[in-house]
This record gives sequence, structure tokens and C-alpha cells, in this order.
Amino acid sequence: MTTTPASDRFNTLPDDETVAATVVALEEHGFGVDVVDGLDAARVAVLARIPKGSSVMTNTSVTLQETGIADAINDGGQYDSARNKLNELDFATQLAEMKAIGGQPDYALGSVHAVTRDGALVIASASGSQLASYAWGAANVIFVVGAQKLVPDPEAARERIYEHSLILEDARAYAAYGMNSYVGKILEIHQETPGRIHVVLIRQVVGF
Repeated sequence: MTTTPASDRFNTLPDDETVAATVVALEEHGFGVDVVDGLDAARVAVLARIPKGSSVMTNTSVTLQETGIADAINDGGQYDSARNKLNELDFATQLAEMKAIGGQPDYALGSVHAVTRDGALVIASASGSQLASYAWGAANVIFVVGAQKLVPDPEAARERIYEHSLILEDARAYAAYGMNSYVGKILEIHQETPGRIHVVLIRQVVGF
């Protein structure tokens, strides 16, 4: 894995015109969108959409950590945390059960690595463990996204993944798990039935 610093090109906030155009495109493709100014507002917006007692999977995400959403779900006592259930199971012997719990919650929470100007969501993953819930398995999906992830087109989305997100995630994974990261799978979501996927877009640099 390269040690080249992540590019500032992909860590710059867009202007208001770009944000507005991207929001319109997302809504035209069936995604709900909230635009908020900060991390606390993002947490409030997300929690307001989830009924108490719902089963919620907080997928691994720096954004969910930095906004306090992961802690609110997993430690707040008001939701049925799929993450907490997974932590109690044995990967070697209970993988099928883990896939069912993590893949089919009432709400799957996470982030994306890029949002294109024409309204597509792009998510990269090493194992792909979260992608099934985003694509189909979860009844509802909420993505919390820093506005620096807005890009002009699919080519820029892929460049952002490999030249920026992967470098930062590789460093995080090595520090946390003692192993490097990689891009094993990439999910692109171009259209959704209205009401299933909601994007909370933060006018702030947050996450990878």
C-alpha cells in the first residue's frame, strides 16, 4: 500500500451551486436529502428518522464515529443495535447468523466515498460486508456524508476512492487491526424507490 499523502483535491468543500445541483440530482433519482451545517445537526437529523426500538446496523464508518451517531445507536439504549449483537457472535461458527443480522436490519447506517454531480452514490469496501444491506437487504438506509465527497463524475469518484479514501482507510485499518485495507468491491447506487435511502449531507469535511 502506498504511503503517498491523500490528495487535498478530494478534501475540499464544494460551492453552494454544486451542493444545490447535486441535491436536485439525488432527489430526481429517488433519494431523500437533508443538508445540515455541522456534526451535531447531522446526528439530530439521523436519529429523528429512526423510530425507537428499531433494529439498526451501524456499519464501520469514521463519519458515524465523528458525528456521535454510532455511540448514540449502540450505547444509548433506545435502539436494537445490530452491531452489539454481532459483537457477541463467533465469526468462525456463526457467520450465517451474523450475515442475517447485519444484512437485514430495519435501518442500515453508514457513509459513501463519493457522490456524483448527476446523483449517484459510490461506496467502496474491502469485504463487501455492508454492501448487501445498502443495495437490498435493509428496509431503510441512511448515509451520512461530508460535502467534500461531492465529485463531478464517475471517473472522479473512482479516483477519489483510490487516491484519497483508500490511503486514509489503509492507515486507519493498520492502526486498528494491524492489517492493510484494499478495495475489494465497489457499489454504485444510481436509482432507488423513493423513501428507502436518505442522505444527510454535511457542509463540513468529515470522514474519508
